[in-house]
Amino acid sequence: MKEAAFIRQNIEKWRHVELIIGDTLFATPDETVAAYNQVTSDLAFAQTHYPGSSVTDYLNDLALGLHRDLYHQRREKWSRVIRFWTHDVPLSVYHARRALLSSLVIFVVSIVIGVISTCGDESFPRVILGDYYVEMTLRNIEQGHPMAVYGGDSQLLSFLGITVNNVMVSFMIYVMGIFTSFGTGYYLLHNGIMVGAFVTFFVQRGLFVQAILAIMLHGTLELSAIVIAGGAGITLGNGWLFPGTYSRLRSFLRAARRSLMILVSTVPVFIVAGFIEGFFTRYTEAGDGWRLCVILLSLAFVLYYYVALPARRAREVDDA
Repeated sequence: MKEAAFIRQNIEKWRHVELIIGDTLFATPDETVAAYNQVTSDLAFAQTHYPGSSVTDYLNDLALGLHRDLYHQRREKWSRVIRFWTHDVPLSVYHARRALLSSLVIFVVSIVIGVISTCGDESFPRVILGDYYVEMTLRNIEQGHPMAVYGGDSQLLSFLGITVNNVMVSFMIYVMGIFTSFGTGYYLLHNGIMVGAFVTFFVQRGLFVQAILAIMLHGTLELSAIVIAGGAGITLGNGWLFPGTYSRLRSFLRAARRSLMILVSTVPVFIVAGFIEGFFTRYTEAGDGWRLCVILLSLAFVLYYYVALPARRAREVDDA
């Protein structure tokens, strides 16, 4: 059989194998074993008939990837869990880095829109945040407790309500990617405008430092997670819009697997952000130093886990 015919006959099968490699979230051990047997059989054929060919090198890489996955699947359960969080998620983040950057740009631009709109029209926050919320906040400011909104309910109820709400918002931002990445972009725009209007509302009343320290105490993690969920949604939408050399369905499924890993990674971030907001943000009389310290530690975590670690894992893969 000629090499070109051999490639045409098996290319779809090999592309499916590419989706299985490294897919610890969906690929089953039986599926990985079956793929490994198929690829090693094709590799033996290629080594016999096309030694030194690029297709032989390609099949060898597939076989090595499947062998590595089978080795990891035989490890203890906790080892696989640790690998998921320390290797699989960072690599997915690295591959989706352009979508994540796009999400960040959309969110920042939308915040600027909220700021400009509020500066140009002081009634704008009422349109975005609602009359009830604005009136309540104005009363709190008059009473000398501008951030009292964070201390309304019990700590446990606040924590649970905030966490569930944030997870649902991120899930909605992600799911809108099914309707192309423009759906995710719309929700990012809406949330960013709200943040810009909210912050500017306090700035106009001379409460910039107090508002920033209170908001960003939990908001550093919360807003970062929203941007990351947006990046996952854009990744999902781009898989449908830009299939490249894959069929549209295969490209979409490939993007769904990668983006879902990224979305899952935001859940613990939202839980910690909700815990901070429910239990600590309400103490606005606390020292500025420790609040700034929490903000900087949160920012350091986000930059390490979603920027530095993914780049490091990608270099390790290239060097392997």
